[in-house]
Amino acid sequence: MSNNSLAPSAALVASVKTPARPEVYDTAAIQKLDTAHYMHPFTDHKALGEKGARVMVRGEGIYLWDSQGKKVLDGMSGLWCVNVGYGRTSISEAVYRQMETLPFYNSFFNTTNIPAVELAAKLVKISPPQFNHVYFTGSGSEGNDTNLRMVRRYWDVLGYKERHTIISRHNAYHGSTVAGASLGGMDGMHAQGGLPIPGIVHIGQPNYLESGRGMTEDEFGIEAASWLEKKILEVGPDKVAAFIGEPIQGAGGVIIPPATYWPEIQRICDKYAILLIADEVICGFGRLGKWFASELFGIKPDLITFAKGVTSGYVPLGGVLVGDRVADVLIEKGGEFNHGFTYSGHPVACAAALENIRILEDEKLVERVGNETGPYLKKRFAELADHPLVGYADSCGFVAGLNLVRVKGTTVHENVPFDEEKAVGMVCRGYMFNNGMIMRAVGDRMIIAPPLVMTCAQIDEMVALIRHCLDLTYADLQQRGWL
Repeated sequence: MSNNSLAPSAALVASVKTPARPEVYDTAAIQKLDTAHYMHPFTDHKALGEKGARVMVRGEGIYLWDSQGKKVLDGMSGLWCVNVGYGRTSISEAVYRQMETLPFYNSFFNTTNIPAVELAAKLVKISPPQFNHVYFTGSGSEGNDTNLRMVRRYWDVLGYKERHTIISRHNAYHGSTVAGASLGGMDGMHAQGGLPIPGIVHIGQPNYLESGRGMTEDEFGIEAASWLEKKILEVGPDKVAAFIGEPIQGAGGVIIPPATYWPEIQRICDKYAILLIADEVICGFGRLGKWFASELFGIKPDLITFAKGVTSGYVPLGGVLVGDRVADVLIEKGGEFNHGFTYSGHPVACAAALENIRILEDEKLVERVGNETGPYLKKRFAELADHPLVGYADSCGFVAGLNLVRVKGTTVHENVPFDEEKAVGMVCRGYMFNNGMIMRAVGDRMIIAPPLVMTCAQIDEMVALIRHCLDLTYADLQQRGWL
């Protein structure tokens, strides 16, 4: 396509929003510009161009409005991140004040800035006790790139230069940079670009529905954790640097491990002295009813990746909480660590994070999810298991998922799934979006991660919307002859 074949003329740009009525948008014009120029993440652009993107224009609390005035309940917190909800004026004001004072300066050349220092100290205060240092990045993907380099540098400094292999899990998501996508275990990502890079291997995920037939959940948790030890012995304990895992796998479909899984993972890591990395890009900042999910699952990671909820997505920011075991070696013996980003410790992003964390603290949103709304969501979401399409529904804190099945069995392992090519999850997702509910499809598993500000009454509203859309999906599938 020629660079100027669909160039946005002044008239076309002006038509995007009607000056006389600021709330009215020319959706077709926006979609035309979008198709012509904007390459979206994880998107089949030809298919998107044929139907046009949905244009979001406003958010308030747990709700969004698109350019056509349609109101939708955001069951995914944007992308697992808008923990304090939309429309928080105090975050906007904090960002504005910082932009007026010092909009940017880098953290290279022996220089710092006040918001970055204050945020680092605040993160140390709310994190588990082994963390006293923070390394800032611009995203979770950059945070996991940092983990890879930091872990390998740690072992190099200690004289173990062959101890570079990092073990991850199939169906894990750790970002989409080269290192992040390699650490992740998604086949579709590995198929593009010759991934994973050397020195990264994978084990099975702790998915009870997928692999736990014939076992109790507790038995399966121990079995799934044992795969880590087998892989360590296969690679060689003297070559394994670290194990990385999401406490709950998010993009993989909200895979909630059995209670026995993470304590056994910790025991194995300790036995072989390998570093443990908890990727809490999704799980951190109250989503599971604790500041960090590591506390909930009783593990003591050496590194924690964070992003998303640290600013509730208002401004991009990520980083790594660096445990004393790693920080002490790198600081005292490592010399210069040749790694970093232009926007590490960006003052505006750090100002947004400080205000976001203040809101989480002052409104006691973490405690509320842990003690009130999280348990209520668990109760209400579990009720969806009685729907004829739902074979299994589970939740933890403010993440939840349900499996769509063709035939419900007497046990979860006897459910009969739909043929994969029918893409029933996407059929259901369409009914959700078209009826005011944002719910994500991962295969035929439907998942949510709502804003932490959601009330019990709004949970009732959300569950009612989900049930209504399940009914519409069921009727559609019956008409197609798929049931």
